[in-house]
Amino acid sequence: MNAIAAPLVVPRRNTVVVTCILAALAGLMFGLDIGVISGATPFIQKEFGISDRMVEWIVSSMMLGAAIGALGAGWLSATLGRKRSLILGGVLFVLGSLLCSLAWSPDSLIAARVVLGLAIGVATFTAPLYLAEVAPEKTRGAMISLYQLMITSGILVAFLSDTALSYSGNWRWMLGIIAIPGVLFLLGLFLLPCSPRWLMMRGRRDEAVEVLRRLRGDDDHVAREVADIEEQLKNPQRGWHMFFQNANFRRSVGLGVLLQVVQQFTGMNVVMYYAPRIFQGMGYDTEAQMWFTAVVGLVNVLATFIAFGLVDRLGRKPILYAGFATMALGLGVVGTMMHLGIATHGEQLFTVAMLLVFIAGFAMSAGPLIWTLCSEVQPLKGRDFGIAVSTFTNWVANMIVGATFLSLLNGIGDARTFWLYAGLNGVFLLFTFWLVPETRGVTLEQIERNLMAGKRLRRIGR
Repeated sequence: MNAIAAPLVVPRRNTVVVTCILAALAGLMFGLDIGVISGATPFIQKEFGISDRMVEWIVSSMMLGAAIGALGAGWLSATLGRKRSLILGGVLFVLGSLLCSLAWSPDSLIAARVVLGLAIGVATFTAPLYLAEVAPEKTRGAMISLYQLMITSGILVAFLSDTALSYSGNWRWMLGIIAIPGVLFLLGLFLLPCSPRWLMMRGRRDEAVEVLRRLRGDDDHVAREVADIEEQLKNPQRGWHMFFQNANFRRSVGLGVLLQVVQQFTGMNVVMYYAPRIFQGMGYDTEAQMWFTAVVGLVNVLATFIAFGLVDRLGRKPILYAGFATMALGLGVVGTMMHLGIATHGEQLFTVAMLLVFIAGFAMSAGPLIWTLCSEVQPLKGRDFGIAVSTFTNWVANMIVGATFLSLLNGIGDARTFWLYAGLNGVFLLFTFWLVPETRGVTLEQIERNLMAGKRLRRIGR
């Protein structure tokens, strides 16, 4: 058997869990980068003497690289395979982290973060796709939510590291130390099996069957899944061709694009990228800013367990409803407190608490579930193309958010900025009702059949 497709040598019942955990570690890399730049920017700004606008460029340059990486990830994933694409992303992540720590100017730091972004773009495309293709349908939502849990864990670890290093103000260590878990992630990737669906797409049926046996442990289940995949692969993967010729595929691509825009415009990543600056606006000193930033990371991790435990019980839409409502409430109150003025310690703590309510609302809903839905709604023959487009959109929207937040604060004020994002979360409740399908417990093949039969998007999971 081809060495790179060799399965994990662990007990059968644990194979899928171990496989999904290793793949989801790509999210840890993403989270580490989000976290470290948040804590490092005050010290970078002080050392280089740069403006808020240049800080926005340093923060958002990673998203530019990620958008480029996401564009190329579809071709890489289809040609090299999901596993090799993740390995390439791991190599770029380690390289980019080291270059960031050695940056000698704002421009060199921007260039290094573009390299880091290339890694993140490849990983954020490939990891959810790989997870969707190796996880059984009954636990697919939880396994893909594990990816988001890794993102939040990475953010927390980075926030704690930044807090510890903030006393020395050594931002180079903040940015460079994440190369260590990057190396460990890279080594772990060599233990992964190839995606059985990708193997089938490449004509390597025997290898795909063997991987599925290791992942499923039930020959009847394997036979049914192989038959479903073969049925969907009678025509080759032709994303561009499908997009221009198939209106139903255009609908699924459009839904993926909208889902990613929604996720970014909740306002979550502005808190992740600029948490110390937000706490500064609440009247806290540097030490308190860093510790409260770490608390943000902790709440982000803990609330992700809500989605992890409930996504395959309650379904996607009920959790999204609860999440968007919670986010709208949290940001609305934060904006109101900033408008009225935060004068006392009690008012400071209350405002922080409401910001944490917002964090919890995102982590339990839009954070993990948007990635889950984007990987579920695309038909197999166009999945690489569809997820590449939606992931590219995620990073473009992410870049817009990261490159405008400080300008919004300086232009329309703190209160109006938070009210703006609160209002958007209210709009997203309507979006969820009208367009988002419920995909709990439904096979990817059934979702595709419903989509291609012309069912309304909100009903393709039935």
